[in-house]
Amino acid sequence: MLRRWGRKAWVPHGLAGSVLPEGRPSAGPPPGRVRRFRVDYPRRARRGVLRWIPSWRQVSALALIGLAGVVALVGYVYSTVRIADVNAEARAEANVYYWADGTQMVSVGPVNRQNVPLSDIPPSLQNAVIATENATFYSDPGFSVRGLARAVVNMARGQEVQSGSTITQQYVKNTYLTPEQTLDRKLRELCLSVKLSRSLSKQEILQGYLNTSWFGRNAYGVQAAAVAYYGMDAKDLDPSRSALLAALLKGGELYDPSLSPAHHRRAVERWKYVLDRQVDLGYMTERERAKYTVFPEPRPESVSTSMSGQIGYLVDVANKYIKNRTGLTTEQLGRGGYRIRTTFDKGEVERLRRTVEEVRQTSLDPARRIADRDVEIGAASIRPGDGAVLALYGGADATKHFTNNADTAGVPVGSAFTPFVLAAALEHGAGAAADAPGALRRALVRGDSGVYNRLGEAVGLEKVRDLAVGSGLLPLSMAPLEPSFPAGTSTPSAIRMAGAYGTFAAGGRQTDPYSVTAVSHFGTPLEGMERPAGRRALDERVAREVSEALRDVAVDVMTPDALRTLPPVAAGRTGAGDQVPASWFVGYTGRLSTAVTVFRSRPGTDGLLPMNGVGGSESDRADFLSLRVWSSYMTGTPASREAE
Repeated sequence: MLRRWGRKAWVPHGLAGSVLPEGRPSAGPPPGRVRRFRVDYPRRARRGVLRWIPSWRQVSALALIGLAGVVALVGYVYSTVRIADVNAEARAEANVYYWADGTQMVSVGPVNRQNVPLSDIPPSLQNAVIATENATFYSDPGFSVRGLARAVVNMARGQEVQSGSTITQQYVKNTYLTPEQTLDRKLRELCLSVKLSRSLSKQEILQGYLNTSWFGRNAYGVQAAAVAYYGMDAKDLDPSRSALLAALLKGGELYDPSLSPAHHRRAVERWKYVLDRQVDLGYMTERERAKYTVFPEPRPESVSTSMSGQIGYLVDVANKYIKNRTGLTTEQLGRGGYRIRTTFDKGEVERLRRTVEEVRQTSLDPARRIADRDVEIGAASIRPGDGAVLALYGGADATKHFTNNADTAGVPVGSAFTPFVLAAALEHGAGAAADAPGALRRALVRGDSGVYNRLGEAVGLEKVRDLAVGSGLLPLSMAPLEPSFPAGTSTPSAIRMAGAYGTFAAGGRQTDPYSVTAVSHFGTPLEGMERPAGRRALDERVAREVSEALRDVAVDVMTPDALRTLPPVAAGRTGAGDQVPASWFVGYTGRLSTAVTVFRSRPGTDGLLPMNGVGGSESDRADFLSLRVWSSYMTGTPASREAE
């Protein structure tokens, strides 16, 4: 930069006081004055508006100073930023529950995300995303120079600091940073992207990006998106569906075809572009592209009712089992990241639900009969000898009726308990002393509680209780050991009753009911989830005698048509003379052991309501409801035919 001293000529500032090329000494500053740097702005040698126009040297100097500042700032941010600061949202995952066949049942949690390895993401989806989001992904250093320049220009204009980022930058933003649009956040994104590219492979970055990106429909990551749009796992996506998911990365709220005709048009155009772009970049041949001419319509977006119907009851039972087996707390489960494989059979659950609802429709009329109001039904079905809970019915809707009727412990079981009294008598040799086994069978068929009260006293109430618990009922559900104990004052759940009757079906071998076969947390299997071990609870001869007696009950109460459609059936029930406000029917074949309970309860009232008059019956018991549900479910006969 030039400067003028007095009347002397202009000389470069850096040469003041030196020797000029001709050999003459330069003028230099006046004697006695200290040389000071001074910016010649406004420019004194110019007049008017020209004084305010900087010279090219001044512009260049300012640009160099600015560049040096940017370099220093970037260097500082690069040296101080750390990769390990993963934000909580990026770590959050839902808990995913699976049916027994491995298909997804429900995803539960504040963030609908299920991370999957890159090996479970088809190449067609990987290619579609790279082709449309970042074609230079495998060769770039993790950031886009053009995108960075655009961000600087936007900042200078006072606009949002945003640009077309690379996949690495988007992954950094999703995983390590907040979504705010500021220069500081953009610089940290740039530096983290460079560091990440040096520490992770491109495959690891792509996997992370595909697991954290938002696809609309509250789906984070390709696995959640595949389920949300197509009801399938990501690994099963074909190139056509993969192209639509890649298109959604542009904005799920803009390209979800189910939202409106305009959304549908945009989605179709974007889908075509994704496929064509792959051809342009060599990821797909023209011949393969020609296969995909029909737009892969996704299923309609469902309202967030994931826990409605029976699903909430199933999740409740599974969570209780996990906590009992592993020691996990409700809070720990609520943090997410668990993959839970259950024993629930989707077809059996649906069949049981449909059966109960048909019985309600054909047998109850709450609009006309007050007694038909507040009727609750609970049911559970397990696999005898194994203990796997295959199906349950907990109530009409888990989001409206919060008590799980299949797992409640407040409904007296009545004379459906008497088989345990009979088993205890046979096990301890008291049967002959109290009465002949044949007479005991007849009393079981008639539901004669008086006979079994006397038999229980003869055997010993403690032995009866111990045998019932040994067969699978929970100690906490046992009633006090009073004279009425053998008549069924205890309150086991339907799940436990089905399991305990399953002990008779398995020849006396008892296995605790279980509802979960495997649990993993972020890919690590949890210990303690092995299938419960079976053990001998009854002598095989005793179990066989009880089964024979229960077959007599089944023949007495079931219609011949129902019996002809089933293998040998053994069943117990509450009798018409029972003094408990509930109706039970429990029975088994070689394939299923199923327990059904019917009772009346009303929120805000203590205890159970009376059952007399339910379904228009003159009986106090309304036993036909539990029998009808059991028979219709086990035989597959529609409830409307059962009611005829």
